Amino acid sequence: MKRLVSRIPLFFLYFFVVFQSVKAENVATFQTTIAVASDSSMVVQEKILYDFGSLYRHGIYRSIPYTKTNTDNVVYKLGIDQITVRDDQDRAYPFTKSTTNGYVKLQIGDANKTITGMHQYRIGYMVNGAFVPFSDHDELYWNITGNEWEVSIEKTKATILLPFVTAKENMQLACFTGVKGSTVSDCHMTYDNGEVIVSTTDVLEVGEGLTVVIGFPKGLMTITEAKKVNTWFSDLIVKIVAFLSVCLAIIWYLGLPIWIIVHWIKTGRDPKGTIGQAHVWFDVPKTVKGRGLTPGETGTLVDETVDMKDITATFIDLARRGYIKIIETKKNDFSLEQLKTSIKGDVLQPFEKTLLTGVFPGTTYTIRLKDTNFSSVGQDIKNKLYDAVVDEGFFAKNPQKTRTIYTVIAGVALFTGNIGLAIIAFFFGRKMPKKTVEGVNVANVAGALKGFIVSQDRQYAYQAKKQIFFEKFLPFAVVFGVEKIWAERFKDLNISRPGWYDTYDNRAFNTMIFMNSFGHGFSSSVTTAATPTRSSSGFSSGFGGGGFSGGGGGGGGGGSW
Repeated sequence: MKRLVSRIPLFFLYFFVVFQSVKAENVATFQTTIAVASDSSMVVQEKILYDFGSLYRHGIYRSIPYTKTNTDNVVYKLGIDQITVRDDQDRAYPFTKSTTNGYVKLQIGDANKTITGMHQYRIGYMVNGAFVPFSDHDELYWNITGNEWEVSIEKTKATILLPFVTAKENMQLACFTGVKGSTVSDCHMTYDNGEVIVSTTDVLEVGEGLTVVIGFPKGLMTITEAKKVNTWFSDLIVKIVAFLSVCLAIIWYLGLPIWIIVHWIKTGRDPKGTIGQAHVWFDVPKTVKGRGLTPGETGTLVDETVDMKDITATFIDLARRGYIKIIETKKNDFSLEQLKTSIKGDVLQPFEKTLLTGVFPGTTYTIRLKDTNFSSVGQDIKNKLYDAVVDEGFFAKNPQKTRTIYTVIAGVALFTGNIGLAIIAFFFGRKMPKKTVEGVNVANVAGALKGFIVSQDRQYAYQAKKQIFFEKFLPFAVVFGVEKIWAERFKDLNISRPGWYDTYDNRAFNTMIFMNSFGHGFSSSVTTAATPTRSSSGFSSGFGGGGFSGGGGGGGGGGSW
C-alpha cells in the first residue's frame, strides 16, 4: 500500500509530461500571400511554421477543398493545380498528393524519417474560380486557414495582392473567425493601394479558422467562375427526361406547341372593353369602388408585370403623399427619411406597407440607399402587387403565375432540344395573362392618362401648368417610361422644387435638370438596393449578414502524421 501511495506523484507527473508534449504541438504561424491576376486566377503561398514540440513525426498533411456549394446545394469545382512544397531554405519537400471526397490532400514528409521541433512548410498552388460576380459588385469569399486543423494556430496573417488600385471607399471588407458558421470577427483587416492585409487578434483553437470577404466595384477585373459539377442525381434526371421525351415524342414535339397556340387564341387574348380608350384623360385610373390606383398598381395592370419602374414610382408617390422625403446628398447618392407611418384620409395599400417596413425596420428613420438592401422583401412586394390587381378584378388569375407555367415549359423544352416548343411556349406564354373586362376598361383609362402626359398639343397645356399636376403625375410618368417627356412640358414654367425632395445642389429648379439628375440616379439606386445579393451561379454574398467563418471557397485543414 505504501509503495502504491509513493507512486501516485510519479503517476500524475507522467500524465503532466505527456499532456504538455501533446499540447505543445501547434501551428506557430500561418502566413498566406495571395497574388490575384487580372483574369481572377490566384497564386496562393502558405508559409506554415509547425511546432511538433517533443513529438517525433514524419511531417504534416494539408487538406484543401476543391469544391464549394451554393445556397441551393449545387456543387461547383475550383481549379487547384501547380502545387509545390518547399522548406525555409527553398528546398523541395517530398510529398504525395491524393484527391478524394472533394479534397486535395498533401502528405508532406518522409515515411522513413521522423522529425521534431520547429519546421517550416511553404505550400504553393494556383486557384481558378474563387471569385463570384454579383449584380452590384464582384467578390472574393475565401477561407484562409480552413476550419479542420487538428491543432491550434497561434498567429495568422494573410496578404491579398489585387491586380487593381481603387479608392478605399469603393472596397467592402469583412473577416470572420471561429468554428464553421461563426460570425465572430476576432481579426483586423485593412486595404491600401491594392493590398488587403488581415490578421487574427487571438489564437485559433482546434476546429477554428479565418475567413475573409473582399468586395469591389464591377469592371475592375475579369471574373471566371467555378464550374458546376454534374452529380449522379442530375445525370439520373437527364436519363429520366430523355426516356419520357421518347415515350411522349408526338405530344411533346407536335401536340403541345399546337395546343398552346390554340389555347392562346381561345382564352389568352384580352376581351373587348366596354369603355374605349380616349386620346387623353386628366386623372388617375380608378377601381370599381372609386379608389384611385397607385402608380405601382397602374404599371402592373398596363404591362402585366411588376418591374423596377413600379417600385421606383412607388417611392416617389409615397414621398409626394408625405410618408418619406428623398434626399440627394451628392450626385447619384440618395437617402430616404421616414416622416410618417400613417396620414389621416390616406390609406396605404398592403404592398406599400410592406415596402415601408422593409426599408425602415424597427426604429430606423433615415437610410442611405447605397447601404441598404431590401431584396429580402422584394418578392413579397411583387406578390402583393400581383394580388392587388387580381383582388380588384382586373385579372382572373395571377399573371405572373400564368407566365411561370409557360416559362417552365419553355425551359424544359429547350433542355430536351425541342426548340419549336421552347419558342412558342416563351412567346405565347408572355402574352397568355388575360385581363377581365374591368381590367381592360381601367387599362384604357391608364392609356388615356399616358396620352395626356406625352401629348404636346397646345389645347392641353393649361392643365399641365400647375405644380400639383407635375408632382401628381410624375410617378405615373415613371411607370409609363415617359418621365423625361413629362418634365420637358414644365421646363419653361415657374415650377418650384417639390417639398418632398432635398438636394445638395441649390441652383434654380428646372424640371429637365431635375429629371436628368434625379431620375436616372434615383432609379439606379433603388434597383441596386432591391437586387438580391446573390450571384448568377447561386452563391450568396459574404456581406449583408451572410458571411461567416468557413464560408466561401478555400479552407480545409491539416495536422501531423
